[in-house]
Amino acid sequence: MTETSQPVRKGVPIWIQVIVWAALAVLMVIVALGLKRSQQGTVAPGDKIPDFTLTFFDGYTYQNQPQVNLSDLRGKVVILNFWASWCKPCEEEAALLEAAWKSYEADGKVIFIGADYVDTEPEARGYLAKFGITYPNGPDLGTKISQFFRIKGVPETYFIDANGVLQYVQIGPFSSEAQIRQIIDTILAQ
Repeated sequence: MTETSQPVRKGVPIWIQVIVWAALAVLMVIVALGLKRSQQGTVAPGDKIPDFTLTFFDGYTYQNQPQVNLSDLRGKVVILNFWASWCKPCEEEAALLEAAWKSYEADGKVIFIGADYVDTEPEARGYLAKFGITYPNGPDLGTKISQFFRIKGVPETYFIDANGVLQYVQIGPFSSEAQIRQIIDTILAQ
């Protein structure tokens, strides 16, 4: 009986193995960070809100400026409302937000800002016109602001005090103008 020789199998070079394992490790770290972030939920009252910039729609500016940084608004209570033209609950609260804005606009201690979420400009402008919205509004370009706040949907409204600290979060629409005013008045009284 003769022995047949089998061809010698060569393994994958060690440098390729190192690269594959390193790539898998990096992928696992990215997935883990994403899972951790998704479990954090929205920002919470007491959190200091870092600076962000919102570019406005023409005609919906703040002090005739095309954009605003949150840091520019220090000393004022900021009501940041995330909304979209396709959002039916947003329509329910639109008039309430505008009425509340009108009652605080003159004294300058409170500023309302609308951040249009995942929308197109023509539809957003139609929504603003339909509900007579006059406070500053702009698109959340690239969803950068909503990603920071980790919003779950629209509408969501964040009440930030004069020092840039989040004081209250409203998930879903408001039920009345009085509800909005009570939250603002509580923050102003602090």
